[in-house]
Amino acid sequence: MSWTDERVETLKRMWAEGQSASAIAKELGGVTRNAVIGKVHRLGLSNRNEDEAPAAAAPAPEPAPQPEKKQAAAKPAPQPEPEPAAEPEPAPQPAAFTPVPRRPVMTAGQPLPPQPSANEISPETLASAREVEKRARKLTLMELTERTCKWPIGDPATDKFWFCGLPSAAGKPYCETHVSVAFQPMSSRRDRRR
Repeated sequence: MSWTDERVETLKRMWAEGQSASAIAKELGGVTRNAVIGKVHRLGLSNRNEDEAPAAAAPAPEPAPQPEKKQAAAKPAPQPEPEPAAEPEPAPQPAAFTPVPRRPVMTAGQPLPPQPSANEISPETLASAREVEKRARKLTLMELTERTCKWPIGDPATDKFWFCGLPSAAGKPYCETHVSVAFQPMSSRRDRRR
């Protein structure tokens, strides 16, 4: 169906008469109510008060706009009815705030809490890591390069803290021994948990 000039004029006339979109669709035939509403919006006819307002602007008192104002005033009357239904909804109050307990703040000289990963590492790997740490270069943070092992050794809060400093494995931040400690295969981790 196409909107011919004749059909558009019929739509404008019926819309100005106050006919519903369903009645206009029935009269035109071959269109739906939504198609009529869409065409009304595209033509700028969507607000019937606006359509008659320019005609009423030339002659000052015209009786046609007054009944429409009454209709517009009558339309808000049903609106207060849903409002009382909306009032009970705010009744549930929000849940009270429950503060989350904070972790204790670590200060210098305190021992670090036990690390769960250290308990999962095999004793052989830990023994070889301790041997490597005995012959570590004991570098400071400023002495580290791309080719040195960046494994931290000791307590950072004390003077007895350094980095391994041995040559790092290709593409890794640590030496071979510390790579075996840091990056363990998934299957061996699963086996230890059982």
